Amino acid sequence: MDLDRKLAILADAAKYDASCASSGTDRRDSVGGAGIGSTEGMGICHSYAPDGRCISLLKILLTNHCQYDCLYCVNRSSSNVARARFSVEEVVRLTLDFYRRNVIEGLFLSSGIVKSPDHTMEQVVRVAQTLREVHDFRGYIHLKTIPDASDELLRRAGRYADRLSINVEMPTEDGLRQLAPEKDTTAIHRSMGRLRLHIDEAREARASTRASGVASAGASTEAPIRVIPGAAARPARPPRFAPAGQSTQMIVGADGSDDRSILRSSAALYGRFRMRRVYYSAFSPIPDAARALPLKAPPLVREHRLYQADWLMRFYGFDHEEIVDDGTGLLRLDVDPKHAWALAHPERFPVDLNQAPRELLLRVPGLGVGSVDRLIAARRLRRVRAEDLRHMKLPVRRVLPFVIVDGHRPGAIPPTGLPAKDAMGARLATGAPTQLGLFG
Repeated sequence: MDLDRKLAILADAAKYDASCASSGTDRRDSVGGAGIGSTEGMGICHSYAPDGRCISLLKILLTNHCQYDCLYCVNRSSSNVARARFSVEEVVRLTLDFYRRNVIEGLFLSSGIVKSPDHTMEQVVRVAQTLREVHDFRGYIHLKTIPDASDELLRRAGRYADRLSINVEMPTEDGLRQLAPEKDTTAIHRSMGRLRLHIDEAREARASTRASGVASAGASTEAPIRVIPGAAARPARPPRFAPAGQSTQMIVGADGSDDRSILRSSAALYGRFRMRRVYYSAFSPIPDAARALPLKAPPLVREHRLYQADWLMRFYGFDHEEIVDDGTGLLRLDVDPKHAWALAHPERFPVDLNQAPRELLLRVPGLGVGSVDRLIAARRLRRVRAEDLRHMKLPVRRVLPFVIVDGHRPGAIPPTGLPAKDAMGARLATGAPTQLGLFG
């Protein structure tokens, strides 16, 4: 099979994995020096870092052959799909060729399981090692790791990759047991724990070395001491280990897990393993699907609402249990989770923008982390007025119904005989199009 045909098959096979954002890595750039690649350039958009940089990634599988038969996976062993396999050298050549043509700035590499987890993982690691050590590639590398692979292979992977990820697949252990009986939640969590340990150890070692260097530099105000030939050199800085951390992915809608269960699982992963990101992938019906799978995909807006709820847990101080607090266990699809929480808790509003603490301001619909920080800085100088919100380019229509500010006080909530959240929702209706940003 020629390389173009392999690329068509294995790039298409990788499209179901969403966990390939490139945030959090070290900044490396070959401009003005040796080496190939960069994590800083611009190119075809595949993913965005939190600071807005677009990082284009070559996203492929090493192979879509797989010995597992996970019912939700298009590449499962019983699936009737075209199969292909790259060699290590072919992946390296493709990555360098696409980079030199300014198509990509990094590589996302995953694989089906062939022969054994260790055999597959060793091939994946060899790709990254060859790029780094033979070709001095400075671009972004994200490796999908195999849960049952040896700890030594995980260590090697972290040495060459910017980010490592292990997909937890299903939100609950029961769901994984039902749809992927060959996979083991305990083994997945064990590998995640190992990665967290290695990441923490590397960061502590590098921080200790940095602190020692600062202490040595500050020990004297004399002129710098000349290096004497034969004298002991300063200890080398310890090697980094996956500086962008680890991530994982859950499939949404393949089993019966509700949004409350999904967010509970995500909160546990963030807490136990210091996960950098949990990605949510709406289940997509696959050819020759098993009867245990749903016939229809969940609405994509459900995936979007889960990302918004995840943001609330990570940056806005929300507990996962309070985000979905009604009897359905599902997030509302008509409004974002932060707005829905405000509608369900009218007793917490209106909030005084000139007096409220930061944690309460973060719960006001329309106020993001940056805008809250700007408000707090502004009110240190003088009281904030309603017209100031427009000058700060805040979404005034969303904010004003929930706040008190000089020159504005919202009307009474709710009218007699109308449920609180319905009354506030009716008062906020403006006919504007649905907002699918984070919180608008």
